Amino acid sequence: CPRCMQCDTKFDFIRRKHHCRRCGRCFCDKCCSKKVALPRMCFVDPVRQCAECSLVSQKEVEFYDKQLKVLLGGGTFVVTLGTSDKSETMTCRLSNNHRYLFLDGESHFEVELSRISSMQILTDGTSPGGGTSRASGMLLHYKPMGSQDAQQLQMEVAEDKKVASLWLAAMHKAAKLLHEARDQ
Repeated sequence: CPRCMQCDTKFDFIRRKHHCRRCGRCFCDKCCSKKVALPRMCFVDPVRQCAECSLVSQKEVEFYDKQLKVLLGGGTFVVTLGTSDKSETMTCRLSNNHRYLFLDGESHFEVELSRISSMQILTDGTSPGGGTSRASGMLLHYKPMGSQDAQQLQMEVAEDKKVASLWLAAMHKAAKLLHEARDQ
């Protein structure tokens, strides 16, 4: 890599090359001067990143600090599988390895996050005071292990509406982060 991949500056004895710890591309000091923690790659201390990667990493750090605890804690929902008329009250939470949604009630059910094809946050219309509407549920489409046919999972807020709404908001932010990471 003889030149900076951002500004095309030639590397020499004085202008050293640096690599972004997130994308791995080579940059000069000016183009790779941001230092941000990168917990998903096990860098707890801030590490050198290019400007583009540092913005994404900063969003991830904020997510890890604020939203991950909410997702691991879970929320209570009325869950309906497929087009069934039968519903069950379940606690939905993110697994400790961040790869599955665990739904626990009288029965236990798991959804692998990588098998979710679409997610829609459902809202209840308007909130008191004319503000934005509050999340009231979620509709997931996913492919169960060993099946190529998509299944539907509907979750509606149950008892503690505040905790469940916070969980839904955190799940929405997680999906948005994953979508942005796929686009990179």
